[in-house]
Order: sequence, then C-alpha cells, then structure tokens
Amino acid sequence: MAINGEEALEAFVHAWKDGEPYDLICMDIMMPEMDGQQALKDLREMEKKAGVEQQYEVKVIMTTAYDLQEEKNEAFEWGCNDYLVKPIDKNKLIDILRKYKLIEG
Repeated sequence: MAINGEEALEAFVHAWKDGEPYDLICMDIMMPEMDGQQALKDLREMEKKAGVEQQYEVKVIMTTAYDLQEEKNEAFEWGCNDYLVKPIDKNKLIDILRKYKLIEG
C-alpha cells in the first residue's frame, strides 16, 4: 500500500523490475504530494516507453469520494480501466475483477 502517488509509482517500478508486475492497482484520485491522476499518467507513460502492449498493461481502478463526471473523463483519458466511487460497493468491485479476468466466476 502506498500513501501517495510517488510511493505508488516506486512500488510499481520495483515490482516490475523484480519480474513480478502488478495485475491490478486501485488508486485514489486525491493523494498527497502526487495525486492519482498524475501517478496514472506517469505509470502509463512508463509502460508505453517500455513497449508494454495494451493487453498486458496493469489494470487500474481509480477510486474517489467524489462522483464528478469531469474527474471520470480525465481518468479514462489517462488510461484507467475502471472507476469506483467510495464507499466502494463490494459487488461492483467483484464484477470489475471478473471483467478483467482477475478472479474467476
């Protein structure tokens, strides 16, 4: 778990370099130091520069307490796969995990 966007990127890069890339990142939009939108943008740029094909990109679910359409649009523009508003509905999360074949069912 990371407390800000910078830590999230560091953890992502560390796992990637260790040959154990993440399958899923749930990232809050509002974090200190570097917000989730910037972290997502940087993450996707790293994948692009490394030549990661879209089908192999880490799945990113953006989370927020605010249900603002502008934030949703921006998150999808930067490459999030899905978007959940807090409090997170367990069934919605399970449906998303199934959609990306991260769990069976």
